[in-house]
Amino acid sequence: MTRQITPSLRSALYALRGGFLIRPLAIMLALGAAGAILSALEERFPALRSVVPQVLFPKPGDPQAAQVILASIATSTMTVVSIVFAILLMTLTLASTQFSPRILISFVRDRVTQWTLGVFLGTFSYCIGALPAARSTPRPFAPVVTVMGAMALALICVGLLIYFIHHISHAISVNHIVDRIRRETELVIDGLMPEKRRPMQPTEPIGVFPGELEVFIASRQSGYIRFIDVDRLREMTKAYRVCLRLERRVGHFVPEGVALVRYSRGDRITEERALQFLAAIDIGPTRTLQQDVEFGVVQIVDIALKAISPAVNDPTTAISCVDQLSSIIIRWIDRVPPRRFYYDPPHVLRIVIPWIDLDGLLDLAFEQIRHYAVADAAVSLRLMRALGDIASTANDSVFRLHLTERGERLLAGCSGKIQQDDFERLRRRLARLESRSDPEDVTGKSTILS
Repeated sequence: MTRQITPSLRSALYALRGGFLIRPLAIMLALGAAGAILSALEERFPALRSVVPQVLFPKPGDPQAAQVILASIATSTMTVVSIVFAILLMTLTLASTQFSPRILISFVRDRVTQWTLGVFLGTFSYCIGALPAARSTPRPFAPVVTVMGAMALALICVGLLIYFIHHISHAISVNHIVDRIRRETELVIDGLMPEKRRPMQPTEPIGVFPGELEVFIASRQSGYIRFIDVDRLREMTKAYRVCLRLERRVGHFVPEGVALVRYSRGDRITEERALQFLAAIDIGPTRTLQQDVEFGVVQIVDIALKAISPAVNDPTTAISCVDQLSSIIIRWIDRVPPRRFYYDPPHVLRIVIPWIDLDGLLDLAFEQIRHYAVADAAVSLRLMRALGDIASTANDSVFRLHLTERGERLLAGCSGKIQQDDFERLRRRLARLESRSDPEDVTGKSTILS
């Protein structure tokens, strides 16, 4: 049963780790417990109060002073929390309307914001947890060590507020947003494709199932495929002696009732086993960056398209997006593509999992921008330069030829729509791109396109 909920648990942990719930709540509970425990220890061991200098707390036996300090810090921190939330909501609204609603996931995963909310809420709970110990009856007691701790937390909150305002002013800049999405996408590539490509990387052999995949398992819910537990699927296919193929890849939408998995030997798959297969595939209402490289690319493309729209007309932002997209493509080229065919034992094909290939990733990254930037010389020139940068890192002549064909389409689309001198600059960049390709060296299908 534990293994059946593993993908769902993984998805839940991924979502909670990136929101404003788990980390701020954990900090708040920890500091609240620290305030209550420290005040109780101080009352039980009075010798602890000797560590507080007399000048900082001249009346250690006055509970009213302790009550005033704790209550003042608690109320002031809650006031500042409301300001922090207001700044945060304004930032989220601005980012959603100015750039793309899909980039909000990057903001809610920001650790500085989570720590800021957690420390402020934790300071409030610390003061509330320590406040009952400062009493006048039946025996007056002032938890001076605990009060000093509250004052130290108040100073930390002041410094953290200044840093938060500084951080949020940088976080809202488009260059910072696009760079953060690029780094997160490259981390997904590193996790999905950990092996670096070798100069003579062999092509993954195309597997053939021993029989027809005549039976399918329909999706029990509508949503996006966010994570596939490949190891679990391999274990189950081997244990049940079946072969299966996923009909959709990570990031695709699957309506309820549509075939999600096709498999052989339908007589070996009961309803319970079908549910086990479905449990290894996490489906949710939104896309995530667990295994979905395309989602990171889509976010950057969205920002670029909005930037070059007539309503915004911000080609500089679109150029920054093209630069970051080229970095993602270069990282993909540098890695061995994710496996599609899984064998167990070695000569028995068990699973086929579709992943996006390099041609598809290039289409996703550049085609829409190319289409809408045909009248923008600056963006088109940077697109041509990006193709040249990618070609300079590729060792495969067939792939460089594909990049040259994309450059020719870019040049043809800009014909008659930009000024002649800009068109000549674009033609010269295409010539440099063509010089990196040697069609006569092409002997077969490129392995890098897989």
